[in-house]
Amino acid sequence: MKKMIFIGIILSLIAISFIPKFISFERTPFQKNWLAYKELFIDTNRVLDADNISSSEGQGFALLFAVFSNDRNQFQEMWAWTKENMQREDHLFRHQYSPSEKEGCDKTCISAQPNVSNGDIIIAWALLAAENKWDRQIFLVEGLRVLDAIKAKLIREQFGYQLILPSETGFELPDDRTQINLSYWVFPALNLFTEVTGNPLWAEVYQSGTSLMKSARFSDLNLPADWMILSKDNASLQGANSTEFGENANRLPLYLILAQDYQADLMAPFLDFWSQGTLPATVNLSTGEASEQLANGAMQAIKTVTEAKMKHEDTDVVSEVILPEVTAETDYDTATFILLSQLPIVKM
Repeated sequence: MKKMIFIGIILSLIAISFIPKFISFERTPFQKNWLAYKELFIDTNRVLDADNISSSEGQGFALLFAVFSNDRNQFQEMWAWTKENMQREDHLFRHQYSPSEKEGCDKTCISAQPNVSNGDIIIAWALLAAENKWDRQIFLVEGLRVLDAIKAKLIREQFGYQLILPSETGFELPDDRTQINLSYWVFPALNLFTEVTGNPLWAEVYQSGTSLMKSARFSDLNLPADWMILSKDNASLQGANSTEFGENANRLPLYLILAQDYQADLMAPFLDFWSQGTLPATVNLSTGEASEQLANGAMQAIKTVTEAKMKHEDTDVVSEVILPEVTAETDYDTATFILLSQLPIVKM
């Protein structure tokens, strides 16, 4: 009897060994695009933009994509590199890393360089999402350290809003004015921060962002600009870094979709703008002049997913949305926002 059981076990093991030869595990479109993205834009765990520069935002998005693709090894290796080469002593991140650095840059060198808040926020989002995905306490600890630094150095209560400074310095202006970029309100990240910490501050920051989206609208298009100046009286384009609606403000509808926030009054200006036949890459909201350059693949991907989800927010039909594949011809920005636009479709 024992001999028969032993033979049965051996035969079962032999059969199992052949399973990979006969079963094909189909990757999702997101996973396929992630594999292409890694091949094209990640070199030794750093993300390369068009100028071979690595940014905190780029590292953050790639970390997030690794979580959603369940690519734990890639996440851990990229996070180790980001922590070593970009994280400052205060737990925020320097804006850029350049391969032209001849010698290693220690923490004192890194800490002397400016941060960009959206990069800090996206990296914190990725760390907390990783803890949710893989139940690794260390990712929670490190994500909360980043959040504490964001709260201390980048959040300002002003004019009845909880504002996100675009960087630690340079955006608080004379006469109590503040320059902001609404695309730094990464709404799904703010929701996760509220859920993880229980701190109502992050919900207040979220609410401030949507309130500004309703009030800070410019030109006949009623669109937000990429940059604007806030004072106690109003939001203005005068003196802002840019007076255009472009790739920055165009992210806002996707961030709302990712946060499962389908407020029609927030989405209406974007849907109206997209309904025109030919989409320009930018529109100067001071003059009304549209650029001759057309919207790139990143903007088109955001448009496609947002329109589909706003039509069918209570159903799963958005899973049928077909977005472009990332190929060798896809530029970095377009590839990044194709993957980000697929996140509403991907199941954690």
